[in-house]
Amino acid sequence: MKIYFAGPMFAKADLLYNEFLVKQIRALDDSLEVYLPQENGAINDKTAYADSTMIALADTERVLESDLLVAVLDGITIDAGVASEIGVAYAKNIPMIGLYTDTRQQGADNQKKLAALSETAENQFHYLNLYTVGLLKLNGTVATNEQDFLELIKEQFTK
Repeated sequence: MKIYFAGPMFAKADLLYNEFLVKQIRALDDSLEVYLPQENGAINDKTAYADSTMIALADTERVLESDLLVAVLDGITIDAGVASEIGVAYAKNIPMIGLYTDTRQQGADNQKKLAALSETAENQFHYLNLYTVGLLKLNGTVATNEQDFLELIKEQFTK
């Protein structure tokens, strides 16, 4: 099974988290082939040069070859590249699994947090772009922790 890993990749923390997750995905089964864009030096060696079309063509080709796209949705907003990769996968009906670990989603039954939604600038929750999340959900699901994320991936290749 070919898996495309979509995640933000410009801060050191993002790079390390992506490596951490991909290592766990690869450990699930030897037959899994995981494409992690940051490992593609031809387009992502930031000391070298790759223009926008080179990057778009290389990553889109890999998305289209994939049997599954997994995406990290965390961040201030969903990373623009991740959102684009989700759009490509949706258009080609590629199954997707998102990972959204933002702790602000906890307490969804807390009445004070819910009441604060009606007060200007007091949203206690985090917002994700509903269009992008909707595309992902139409072809898959979203996990809120790494363990569930890995289990969902495992379910995909054992079908």
